[in-house]
Amino acid sequence: MNPLKVIFFGTPEFSVDSLRELHENPLTEVVGVVSMPDRPAGRGKKLQSPPVAQYAKEHNLKLYQVENINKEYDLLSLWEKEGVDFYLVVAFAQFLGSKVLSLPRLGAFNIHTSLLPKYRGAAPIQYALLNGDESTGVSIQRMVKKMDAGDIAHLRMVSIDKDENAGELFSKLQKEAALALKEFLKKLSHEEITYQPQDEAQVSFAPTIHKKDGLIDFENLSYTELYNKLRAYTPWPGLFFFMNNQRIKVHTIERGIQKLGPKEVSVKNNSLEIGLKDSSVRLKVIQLEGKRPTEDHLVLQGLKQKFSEFYLTNESP
Repeated sequence: MNPLKVIFFGTPEFSVDSLRELHENPLTEVVGVVSMPDRPAGRGKKLQSPPVAQYAKEHNLKLYQVENINKEYDLLSLWEKEGVDFYLVVAFAQFLGSKVLSLPRLGAFNIHTSLLPKYRGAAPIQYALLNGDESTGVSIQRMVKKMDAGDIAHLRMVSIDKDENAGELFSKLQKEAALALKEFLKKLSHEEITYQPQDEAQVSFAPTIHKKDGLIDFENLSYTELYNKLRAYTPWPGLFFFMNNQRIKVHTIERGIQKLGPKEVSVKNNSLEIGLKDSSVRLKVIQLEGKRPTEDHLVLQGLKQKFSEFYLTNESP
């Protein structure tokens, strides 16, 4: 059996394990890797290749770094003549138009980090944690023009640990995606795939997370909701609030012991507690701007030299 010719589309570190699986799997031949162009990075603003492009260069894979694959007409014509069997897309960051999707013999497939149709969109990992889900998974779907709406070709379920944050779940799903891909390739090469249409009645969405989303709304969050938000937004964008016009980032919390009204601040017993809608929360490890994460009682020692009372503010001046 000849290996299936595949073109891989991907950009960030998350995509590398899946590219490695394709590259090392005897069932496939990677005839091209498509990634985003090099970008300035770091303090020196030197051009840096995306992780997928770095892998392709290190392993002498044919690499195409393009701003818009849909406008690469000569390249698309070349692939059409070469008889590519399928595409695999993992966090590519570009929309693939109808012409691109129509070229491969077996179709174009995308790896998505949720059990579709749940959490279509850019942030399925964060939304699974925001909602306190106990499990998630990896979906390999046949791509169509509508976002994340294609028929499911393969699913792999993944449990979510109670205290797992987005960074940890991201790393877990990066490995699980490669394992799901290995299972999928075996079925694809033997033509054993059964496509399952998505139930549109069960669709939910996971839109892009923004930096401003990390602002804590103490008045309208329960302790459990706040804890899940901290998990979902670690390491980015993180949780923060303003107290006495100081921007404070939150790293660790625990349920408070005081009875406080929503947004009420207490610094008794050398601990920082703030009222939520159902209880209070102790902000155990916090970080002032320009400082390192520090336990609340040590931060309060410094703040008490500047302020005689403590209250929430909307933003820093």
